[in-house]
Amino acid sequence: MQSHFPILILNARPAAGKSEIIHALREIPDQERLDQFHIGPIYILDDFPMLWTWFEEDMLLETVFQRPRLYTTPDGYFLTDDYWHLLIRRLAQEYEKYRRDNGSMHTVVIEFSRGASHGGYRQAYPHLGLTILGQAVSLYVQVSYAESLRKNRARYNPNRPDSILEHGLSDKKMERLYREDDWMLFASAPSGYLESAGVNVPYFTLENEDDVTTGGGEPLLSRLEAACSRLWDLHRSRGTV
Repeated sequence: MQSHFPILILNARPAAGKSEIIHALREIPDQERLDQFHIGPIYILDDFPMLWTWFEEDMLLETVFQRPRLYTTPDGYFLTDDYWHLLIRRLAQEYEKYRRDNGSMHTVVIEFSRGASHGGYRQAYPHLGLTILGQAVSLYVQVSYAESLRKNRARYNPNRPDSILEHGLSDKKMERLYREDDWMLFASAPSGYLESAGVNVPYFTLENEDDVTTGGGEPLLSRLEAACSRLWDLHRSRGTV
């Protein structure tokens, strides 16, 4: 078995701390990160840039070419919930291209948020496909809706709405899309195995209501190390489940 996780699925409500976790892990020297967290060189697959491209394309179609919008309504919602699942299929497609060109030297981090209103994690995961599900472990960053809303407001920079680190949603969209979250129905214990498409996926729910991700440092790294240690044990044992 490899010494690192091949795939880490990173889920949470918006602004819950996913980007801060990735930043903290990238700051750790490669060998130390491998030894302590079982995470190799990090390669990110994030659906936000794909989603934002659709918004930009629709704006151009409507305002420049006077054509119908393809993906979104003028107020910024998807025309159909199928587009949420299409984004997951696109992530899976990008992963296949990565593996074709790079092999398995990295830990591929697949990052996305899903609210219950557009299918939640239970509907999203099967669209990743058996290749990803069969290799992946999943880390969910748990914060309340109120905390997600607070941090979403704090990080939003209206001058950089396309930025990974500074994009945000209006309170109205947060309410509609992310107030309800199905993770606790999908994952009934703090850690264990998710069942999706007939595959057991190791998972860990990392508590972040006290916001250790913003400050970073030892409080965050200690919590991450415990999470990754548990995930590694589950990963090694998954074939016997």
